[in-house]
Amino acid sequence: MHLPGHDEFDPQRTHQHLEKRYFEPGDLGFPVWRMLGGVIGMCICNDRRWPETYRVMGLQGVEIVVLGFNTPSVNSQRGGEAIEKRLFHHRLSLQAGAYQNSTWVVAVAKAGTEDGHHCMGGTCIVNPDGEIVAELEGEEDGIIVHDCDLDATRFGKETVFDFKRHRRIEHYGRITSQVGVELP
Repeated sequence: MHLPGHDEFDPQRTHQHLEKRYFEPGDLGFPVWRMLGGVIGMCICNDRRWPETYRVMGLQGVEIVVLGFNTPSVNSQRGGEAIEKRLFHHRLSLQAGAYQNSTWVVAVAKAGTEDGHHCMGGTCIVNPDGEIVAELEGEEDGIIVHDCDLDATRFGKETVFDFKRHRRIEHYGRITSQVGVELP
């Protein structure tokens, strides 16, 4: 849904990120499905950085969000940005999405080198309290396993993030009516 990058060659970038040239944004929204005894949603790559991704699934009662991603270790517009900062922002997005929607998040990275570009890794599992409970160390492919108790999503969904009791949609119109920043 949330395509990163640009659509034309940019000589200012260390490498090209041309997803907008080769792909179109999805048009299905973020549906969830009842399967394997739970309510499961899915997103990919850049979608993990947008709070709306998790909230749309959260409003459908999602218990596990699974996502795959393939993120370069180097920011093409900020080459001096360390891998630690890229991983920090990655984890922050996952942890906030998990906590604010009381859901598990299982993020699976394509790591290692592809077409001469190194990908950062960052495979991890985040619990409904926003805590990372399993993480693949390093920047290579691998496997992690964790028992995700779907009942752990209930407490948050019935208290702090009981959307029916606490959401104030009358104040959220700007979210769906505006795409760019409008200064006051």
